[in-house]
Amino acid sequence: MSDSVSKTLRIRNETEFLSSVRDGVREVVTLGRFPEAELNRLTLAVDESVTNIMEHAYEHDLEGNEQIEVALEANPELFVACIRDWGTTFNPLDVPAPNLTDHVREGRKHGLGIFLIRQIMDEVSYGTSDDGMNELRMVKHAKRPGKGASAVAAKESNAS
Repeated sequence: MSDSVSKTLRIRNETEFLSSVRDGVREVVTLGRFPEAELNRLTLAVDESVTNIMEHAYEHDLEGNEQIEVALEANPELFVACIRDWGTTFNPLDVPAPNLTDHVREGRKHGLGIFLIRQIMDEVSYGTSDDGMNELRMVKHAKRPGKGASAVAAKESNAS
């Protein structure tokens, strides 16, 4: 990505490091001039992904001895987050979409992270390497002005 801002964080699998991940997303989105209207949603998607790794890929080690790598990159057109870990392999793309009505009726308080990530991001891919590395890659494209309902509303207000 040309004219991009990038940052790579290496954190231990402890929730106290999630604030540095959120700060990293904020910094890259701002300096990369990606639309800031997407900032909270992007932060949520990356935070959910890292939290899932901490809770599931490294459930055997809750002491914070394992590492997670978060590579972030942004420019005005594109935001990319690649999250790498060496924990238990788990492909989030294999998880079916939840039935939200049942989820609420049952009073469940967890289990919507992957659903939210899919709703927020334009592309989500997952892969593993021979050395045991898992990588979740998430991409968000900037919405171009002149497309969609907000552009129609802007044209209509200009015509008045």
